[in-house]
Amino acid sequence: MIRSFFLLFTLTCTILSAQNLQSPSEFLGYEIGTEFTRHANVVSYFKHVAEQSDWVTYQEYGKTNERRPLTYAVISTPENLANLETIRTNQLKNAGLESGSASPDKAVVWLSYNVHGNEASSTEASMLTLYDLITSKKEWLKNTVVIIDPCVNPDGRDRYANWYNQVRASPYDTNPDAIEHNEPWPGGRPNHYLFDLNRDWAWATQVETRQRLKVYNQWMPHIHVDFHEQGINQPYYFAPAAEPFHDIITPFQRDFQTQIGANHAKYFDKNGWLFFTRERFDLLYPSYGDTYPTYTGAIGMTYEQAGNGGAGLGIKTSDGEVLTLVDRVQHHFTTGISTVEIASQNAEKLNTEFKKYFSAPDVAYKSFTLSGEADHLQALADLFDIHGIKYQFTGKGKTSGYNYTSQKNESLSYDRALVVNTDQPKGKLVHVLLEPEAALSTPLTYDITAWSLPYAYGLNAVASSSAGSSTADSAVNAVSNTVNTNAAGYISKWNSMQDARFLAALLKENIKVRFSEKAFRLENKDYPAGSLVITRSDNMNHSAFDQKLVEIANQFERSLTPSSTSFASAGPDFGSPDIKLINKAKIAMLTGEQTSSLSYGATWHFFEQQLNYPVTSIRADELSRVNLNDYDVLVMPDGRYSLSDDTLDEIKSWVRSGGNVVAIRGALRAFADQDGFSLKRAEDSEEHAEDSIASKLIPYKDREMQSSKDLISGSIFETQVDNSHPLAFGYDDTYYSLKIGDQAYQLLDAGYNVAYLGENPKNVSGFAGADALAGLKNSLIFGQEPMGRGSLIYLADDPLFRAFWENGKLFFVNALFIANPSSYRN
Repeated sequence: MIRSFFLLFTLTCTILSAQNLQSPSEFLGYEIGTEFTRHANVVSYFKHVAEQSDWVTYQEYGKTNERRPLTYAVISTPENLANLETIRTNQLKNAGLESGSASPDKAVVWLSYNVHGNEASSTEASMLTLYDLITSKKEWLKNTVVIIDPCVNPDGRDRYANWYNQVRASPYDTNPDAIEHNEPWPGGRPNHYLFDLNRDWAWATQVETRQRLKVYNQWMPHIHVDFHEQGINQPYYFAPAAEPFHDIITPFQRDFQTQIGANHAKYFDKNGWLFFTRERFDLLYPSYGDTYPTYTGAIGMTYEQAGNGGAGLGIKTSDGEVLTLVDRVQHHFTTGISTVEIASQNAEKLNTEFKKYFSAPDVAYKSFTLSGEADHLQALADLFDIHGIKYQFTGKGKTSGYNYTSQKNESLSYDRALVVNTDQPKGKLVHVLLEPEAALSTPLTYDITAWSLPYAYGLNAVASSSAGSSTADSAVNAVSNTVNTNAAGYISKWNSMQDARFLAALLKENIKVRFSEKAFRLENKDYPAGSLVITRSDNMNHSAFDQKLVEIANQFERSLTPSSTSFASAGPDFGSPDIKLINKAKIAMLTGEQTSSLSYGATWHFFEQQLNYPVTSIRADELSRVNLNDYDVLVMPDGRYSLSDDTLDEIKSWVRSGGNVVAIRGALRAFADQDGFSLKRAEDSEEHAEDSIASKLIPYKDREMQSSKDLISGSIFETQVDNSHPLAFGYDDTYYSLKIGDQAYQLLDAGYNVAYLGENPKNVSGFAGADALAGLKNSLIFGQEPMGRGSLIYLADDPLFRAFWENGKLFFVNALFIANPSSYRN
């Protein structure tokens, strides 16, 4: 009797709960697709469903820069949710990421929506998908766990949705010329710092990515889908992906993509919806929302719906049809549901193949040994920690294999090294991130073709076909400076971003710092050019000089060498003109429509989140109204600047009086071939000019491939460096630069060519076409043009690109503080 009552009570509660559960349209008060839902309302709906249904859990995994919640829902049967921790740990055991054995029988599917804020239809679809799974597709959930991240990029989504809701016509205007189809700069695509989060998975530079990866690596799903939008005149794209596929991708991963695509096609054909596959969106660059999951064992896929930020609620396409948000949502809803269906049908196979993926990988290199500056090694180790990659620090030793510096098979001796073996669960990801060069089946890719982390972090490295050393760790001694009130000054090294952060912190505390333009010897110790010198004499008026200096040095783990004298036994003394004072620079940076939003965002992020030094952003179109004399440095991110002759004259006058310009990549065009500046664009080679007639006769079908001769698809080049110049302090005589385009500039006639390519540019990784290579002969990478008391610093390659090229960042800091004549003001 009691048991019957309990069952009746439970059934009654379930029915009442189901009656209280509302569809998205019922909850929001409008049909999905007829409005853009603000992020807060999306969160409210997911909370409502989790509260009303025992088939859903919902929680935060972090917050954005603008304090919006990052969230995810887990959807499955009540029985599975009650056993969720066991399901999750069994998933990790199956991959070898946790100890113990398991025979999991559940498929795990992760659906990520709205990584690009203005590709906004997918978040709308996430609500429909959630509701449909727990009302109409419950049978699939018996052997499937679905994870939904309804909005990867809430800041970007709200930037777009709020703008659109403010400017839209009522009823909406389908004319592409209407304001509601033309977003203002910077658009809703990026996050707060204007980063493309879909290119940040591997580099994890952004707060959204780092917090998401913690949860992702706790689950390691079998399938991950990244929902996107593309131009309004393309219908819908889904897997299988285009070539090139990275060669580490397994036959099963390739085949199962095709199986999923066929299932989608069944529904699209039934509804008369057009789609395409195997085009444009390849699986190579490792930092995408489809490739990173693929390299960690999943079936990673991108789905692309026509629309993007220009589509609004409805827009007329080139074929005269009206594409509506309702249409876009239905398409994403359909592929999402179809993905869960095919996963449920193949749960056993997914688990079997998942385990195989994580078994000992069949890869060319079994280990990678990296040596070099301790800060660079630690920075790379920190990245490995984010990804759950196992590594080991080892003491003095020697290894043999492919040497990244010589590009030959030879040995590398080291005093301390970071060793990473591929015989670990994430060994394939290790191989992808560290291999010298990825094989390309075609040069026509969607993104950069080189990213090898030893080059990016400025480390010596050897890739070996045998496992790396397993000797004991070689720990770095903890830094613990103490006050020395008898010291004439303190000396600190200068060769890493941690040194740069230390300098920035000192300047903000009004501690005066110098750098040595020449090497010197003091109290039986040698110091290279670029060393930081903090003298008591300069800081006599600082009430707590020693205490504050030591506190900051310990905070940043910088070792200070106190000196009882300022009298050098060789090289300059502390009071020499060659020991130059670093100015606490007032820095302005251009922003707005003339700048690349991505470059501006990366530079903004660098100042605020990496260097922690103040910068004032001013609109490029307001530059003529700005009093440049209020600033020491003007940073010009990559962009297309329209500077009038009067504005150029004002800049020249300001530079001559002590101002300093730091121009990045496309910003160099503002000065190239202009009167009064020595910067010149590189001319086409004679061979290239002779080919121009032949190029006009190429058959239509071959033109796309022929165009690759002019491409540089994010390739790594070995550059020569004049490391006696302050712009290159902290560097060796060789630097590996990531070049993301073929624009080239001649070596400076009136200035300093600090990093450059010679007669035979050396491309060490990634694709570079023959004609593009020819155009890089004797070209500038980084240089300085003095002008009066100031200078212009030209960074033809962007060292801050996507914030992951760690070894290039000190060049930028040198440009701000060390290489500029205004740094020498007393």
